[in-house]
Amino acid sequence: MSETRGLLRDHLRSWGVPALSDTAELLATELLTNALQHTAGGAVLTATLTSGPAHRLRVEVRDSLARRPRAPEPGAVSRALATGEHGTSGRGLILVEALADAWGAQAQEGGKVVWFELDAEEAA
Repeated sequence: MSETRGLLRDHLRSWGVPALSDTAELLATELLTNALQHTAGGAVLTATLTSGPAHRLRVEVRDSLARRPRAPEPGAVSRALATGEHGTSGRGLILVEALADAWGAQAQEGGKVVWFELDAEEAA
């Protein structure tokens, strides 16, 4: 995981949006961890930065499990913050929901892709 975080950090720096590093690394690690814990086939992470009016970072994690993740229940983010829950698992998508500007999951042949986007315009 540390190699993946380092590569992502290097790309964000070279793309001129190093301010996205902390959030992007955290969320990418959460999605990768979920994929590796729930599949036997590994995972592939890709990151792209779009230009133009919708200047966004998109990170995708592809894996071999067709089952899509469930979105956190409404209010899960505020409940976790208010109660100070300190569980060691099950909070990855809560973090993605709370910190990403957009996220989702799509079925693909042989598995799925789970993705998140961060607004890069404000970070540039």
